[in-house]
Amino acid sequence: MRISDAFVEQLLKKNSKITDEQLQELRKREQTEKKPLQDLAIAANLMGETEMTKAYAQEIDVPFVEIDVKSLRKDLLKMIPERIARQYSAVVIGLEEKGGAPHLAIADPDDVQAINFLQKQLGPEVKIYVATRSNILSALDQYRGNISSEINKVITETDEKEEDSEVSEEDLAEDSPIAQTVNLIIEYAVKSGASDIHIEPREKYVQVRYRIDGVLREANRLPKHTLAALVSRIKILANLKIDERRAPQDGRFKINMNERVFAFRVSTLPITDGEKVVMRVLDESSEPLTLEQLGFWGGALRSINDAITQPHGMILVTGPTGSGKSTTLHSVLNILNKPDVNISTVEDPVEYKLEGVNQTQVNPIAGMTFSNGLRALLRQDPNVMMVGEIRDGETAGLGVQAALTGHLVFSTLHTNNAATCLPRLLDMGIEPFLIASVVRVVIGQRLVRRLVPEESEEYTPDEKERKEIERVFGLNNDKDWDKIFVYANEAQEAFKKPKNNKLTLWRPKKTLSDGHTGYRGRMGIYESLPVTQEIQKMIVANGTSEAIQTQAIKEGMATMQVDGLIKAMLGMTSIEEILRVTRE
Repeated sequence: MRISDAFVEQLLKKNSKITDEQLQELRKREQTEKKPLQDLAIAANLMGETEMTKAYAQEIDVPFVEIDVKSLRKDLLKMIPERIARQYSAVVIGLEEKGGAPHLAIADPDDVQAINFLQKQLGPEVKIYVATRSNILSALDQYRGNISSEINKVITETDEKEEDSEVSEEDLAEDSPIAQTVNLIIEYAVKSGASDIHIEPREKYVQVRYRIDGVLREANRLPKHTLAALVSRIKILANLKIDERRAPQDGRFKINMNERVFAFRVSTLPITDGEKVVMRVLDESSEPLTLEQLGFWGGALRSINDAITQPHGMILVTGPTGSGKSTTLHSVLNILNKPDVNISTVEDPVEYKLEGVNQTQVNPIAGMTFSNGLRALLRQDPNVMMVGEIRDGETAGLGVQAALTGHLVFSTLHTNNAATCLPRLLDMGIEPFLIASVVRVVIGQRLVRRLVPEESEEYTPDEKERKEIERVFGLNNDKDWDKIFVYANEAQEAFKKPKNNKLTLWRPKKTLSDGHTGYRGRMGIYESLPVTQEIQKMIVANGTSEAIQTQAIKEGMATMQVDGLIKAMLGMTSIEEILRVTRE
């Protein structure tokens, strides 16, 4: 969809997204790079593609739609042949309840020729919607079959080979069945929203599994004889040594798919049945979410916003591996990312690229450790520093010194909750009075699966389940319940949910068909512990994490479990999910 430069300019000014100097700079780049202003504005993070498309849809009076790619019906897609759908960037996404007129999502509603042609195919009553180009391209992928059938078609060509045959040059050619298989494995991982791909040798086969919404699921089993060629092909993509099979290796590669850039972090590991490969999938085209979109609300949101407006101090995010700590930190850095602020980071690895932020990759072989990187950053005149992880006393000490000397320092720690983070710093040898002086707020978090509204149902827990909830969440009396409902009312307002002062919960429907779990995507549950004067006194007096947590709750902190309970009451997730990730 081509939006006129005049409208893009008007849109940016209306939303206070651009200064006159930035606009002049974009105009110059438009002349030199020969790109439309809308593409340059999106690339410069002045406005997201979705935000711009929504505003344009409003201007031309065509309804905007965000297509839920995973729930598209195959029978509706086939109303337009795939070739035509790709040619005009259009898909059928639903039917009118009365009369059955098709709902058509198109990337360019100004393309009169395309709409006339599609109306001949679908009938004159077709209802037109506008969607982002990237959303349409993701929807077009649903024309393909499932991964098992696609790979089986390709892999049969190699079935005659012996199990331990050597990898030939033909196996690794770009058009070989093995290369096509790797492409399909990667393509389906992106299509299904997987965060990790596991290619694991077993005694008699090769298992392919995807981690989707935090849960591992088997996608396919391949013949054992394909293992060596599969691993070699992935090593070529990641620029690793093909002949090194006895030691672990790490690499990285990027692909472009549907006009989005995906980075794959590759890790190989020799195990008893062969060489295992895990690929972490990172969407480099995704825009950082706001704290509200991540799921922060109420006191937690206020304490973080207060902390990041301080000129110096330390903000820590805690949680196990894979709990979304990096995502939270990058969202906060994106808020602070302005032309007059120098932000520098040391990360292992650099997962999200942020325009205008100086990001450094840890490289122990070259001597670039977290502590060495942090030392170097202090000589780079930063306002804001982010250290990917505090792993030892030296890094912790340098971070504290940086916070004391006028820098805002962000980092992560692996602890169970926010309160245990403070004694952990003590354990690393940091003096209690220093911790009390520099730490502004500690965020604890986990990721839970998000319920799909159409695939979930509301219910009222019976007496037995209510008592179990009271036991698990530490709700001892009516006063505790009153506090929960006060929090729930605040959260209902924050997330724009209908008011409800009864204890009703949500769960996946029992009638769901195969392939539907009732969950899609993930969201965070959080606790935010501001270091107040009372808590500072407790830290200096070597208070226990339990005492610190109790004081924080008394001062109004909602724990992770309480945050989860509130979100379960609002239909965003289920009690089972909260217990799965928080039960100790």
